Amino acid sequence: MASTTTAAADVPVAETSEAELLIGGMTCASCAARVEKKLNRMDGVTATVNYATEKARVRFTSGTSLDDLVATVERTGYTARHVTRAAPAPSRTSGQEDTAAPEAPESSEAGGPEAPAPEAEPLRTATPGALSSGSAPPPVPDLTPTTDADADTRGQAAAAALAALRQRLLVSAALAVPVVLMAMVPALQFDNWQWLSLTLAAPVVVWGGLPFHRATWTNLKHGAATMDTLVSVGTLAAFGWSVWALFFGDAGMPGMRHGFEAAVSRTDPSSTIYLEVAAGVVSFILLGRWLEARAKRKAGAALRALLHLGAKEVTVLRGNEEVRVPVGRLAVGDRFAVRPGEKIATDGTVVEGASAVDASMLTGESVPVDAVPGDSVAGGTLNMSGRLVVEATRVGADTQLARMAKLVEDAQSGKAAAQRLADRVSAVFVPVVLLIALVTLVAWLLVTDDVTASFTAAVAVLIIACPCALGLATPTALMVGTGRGAQLGILIKGPEVLETTRRVDTIVLDKTGTVTTGRMTLGAVHTAAGTEEAELLRLAGGLEHASGHPVARAVASGAAERTEGALPAPAEFTDVPGLGVRGAVDGRQVLAGRARLLEDAGISLPQTLSDAMADAAAQGRTAVAVAWDGEARGVLEVADTVKESSAQAVAQLRALGLRPILLTGDNRAVADAVARAVGIEEVHAEVMPEDKVEVIRRLQAEGRSVAMAGDGVNDAAALAVADLGLSMGTGTDAAIEAGDLTLVRGDLKVATDAIRLSRRTLSTIRSNLFWAFGYNVAALPLAAFGLLSPMIAGAAMAFSSVFVVTNSLRLRSFT
Repeated sequence: MASTTTAAADVPVAETSEAELLIGGMTCASCAARVEKKLNRMDGVTATVNYATEKARVRFTSGTSLDDLVATVERTGYTARHVTRAAPAPSRTSGQEDTAAPEAPESSEAGGPEAPAPEAEPLRTATPGALSSGSAPPPVPDLTPTTDADADTRGQAAAAALAALRQRLLVSAALAVPVVLMAMVPALQFDNWQWLSLTLAAPVVVWGGLPFHRATWTNLKHGAATMDTLVSVGTLAAFGWSVWALFFGDAGMPGMRHGFEAAVSRTDPSSTIYLEVAAGVVSFILLGRWLEARAKRKAGAALRALLHLGAKEVTVLRGNEEVRVPVGRLAVGDRFAVRPGEKIATDGTVVEGASAVDASMLTGESVPVDAVPGDSVAGGTLNMSGRLVVEATRVGADTQLARMAKLVEDAQSGKAAAQRLADRVSAVFVPVVLLIALVTLVAWLLVTDDVTASFTAAVAVLIIACPCALGLATPTALMVGTGRGAQLGILIKGPEVLETTRRVDTIVLDKTGTVTTGRMTLGAVHTAAGTEEAELLRLAGGLEHASGHPVARAVASGAAERTEGALPAPAEFTDVPGLGVRGAVDGRQVLAGRARLLEDAGISLPQTLSDAMADAAAQGRTAVAVAWDGEARGVLEVADTVKESSAQAVAQLRALGLRPILLTGDNRAVADAVARAVGIEEVHAEVMPEDKVEVIRRLQAEGRSVAMAGDGVNDAAALAVADLGLSMGTGTDAAIEAGDLTLVRGDLKVATDAIRLSRRTLSTIRSNLFWAFGYNVAALPLAAFGLLSPMIAGAAMAFSSVFVVTNSLRLRSFT
């Protein structure tokens, strides 16, 4: 037995790592499909390549390095670079100096021209020896969201590429417009107009179409064909035919006239030129590429905004001094000052000062929230009024802002089931189209014996068959939908979540912290005859202020608010376990707690107070009896209050076709009272944490598709088991990690927005795919049968991609 154990220990463990690669040179969905296919052929590698985000998300074992991944992509004909990540900062121990944290290099503002470009990071993989020798494990690539500098550098590169594409488009369009007009309008065809057309069209085809020709040549060297191949072959064929007809046919003769028709026509091949097709198609496709690139940039604007929310510098307190340092040097435990108008540098707890904090950029909540000592604040939020001193509790990759950005990035990198089908179609589409074009050419020649018509139909097939719309259908909708969700405080974990939101018909709601605030608050106050409410609150609040019990804290804070004055401190204080508290306040012997506490002291409750306590218990509220100087003076009601928006949220969930169910570990009376307050009919009360999973499974066994909304550690398992998990962002990390949708604001009403946004995004994806598939299915036969001229085919192809991206951008207006 011992030998077996030893042998097992000697077997090296294949550790799995993740990395993100920025892929350069992709021009269409079939490019992304080729890169993905090549990466997935590597041993131990699972990759997903997203054409819209131009990124590859790769999982690989320890036998593979980042260099291997980059080399594979480069051998496929594209460029690859590892996306630099921001490492989390270490915790700071007491007395530790700034030198413990590495000095951040001085640089210009993020996004400035001097921002350093991220470099590819080598991956250190574990070796069997290292694993078996007991040495420290090797570092693995950090998977936190992209750094501001990296995002800014990529943003600058994208902006420069967009500007270069715009310049190429403007020059090409300026030269192509006269060529197209002369070909379409016979009145403009003066003697030798065709030679002017050649002069103007040549730069458009050669220089304007250079990106397509270059990509075609690169792919040809790797034995592949993409959408660029179709454009390059089609435009060069049209241009080459025209040059032959001009120099060796009759097209160059003075007085030659050229008509324009939307469909294929039969003419003398030696006197027919296609210069307007060559120049027009290049210009149309450049326009489509430019509109597409600009729209994609808008689609990713929300994520870029998230990445730029964080502060760049922070004022750290060192003894009696304030030191201004880069935010990257901040460590857990550091205290830093935030002046009015400044961003809070990282997640932390307020230790001094009071202010209003604008958290709208993280939660979508437009009303600033008050922050006082003891309150938690999030990095990236804006301090509106007073000076705050905050102690850092999370830094770097652990902050709420960084986690939000990573969730959005992960969602945008995923693929829905329909998109995976589209990718498979795109991968084989171009070779099939080339074959269809060849068949079209041969078929037309055999049937009509007309070289011109045959050539025109074949070129139209080549040009119209762009699969780009298929590749853009899902990623662009995901980019816009998840980005808009982040702006509203809704984080969607992935495209598969969208499919689930459509099927869900039941939603299970945790009570505490989801439907209710999760905090005990003072409610109704009942006084005995001859007792003033203000005096009851002042004496009871002063006594309870000395206790740390949640009910006592609720009484003390409620009394302080209602009396608007300082509470007297008790001269004597005794905690009676399980019953309440007693002590001397302002010279009076005060008792506060259960009725039995008063009974043990020989004090009986009058009927009015006894009825008040019974009624409170029936409503699921906690009743606190108060007495002093030997007489019962009043009853205070304390309860976990229902959130103001919960009743409206439940009504909205019903309107979406969901059946709400309340699930809680609290007693039946409390659960029923909360359910009545918000309009829920089905209640599961007194359920232990481990039994919540069983309730979800029972509902699923009844054929229901179940969503679960919760915020506590005890909800994490149920959130994971549910078909759709909605975790409240104000809850625990375990609940947030287990959920499919995270509601940053912690407002149940946002759950309805999350489901509506998810369904709208899914609907947009489906309409995009329907258009993309429908376009190609309808357009190819039209071109093959000669019902479309090549130039009209080029325009239609270019605007199919623009339509898909523009349709996705409509999600930006979701409210």
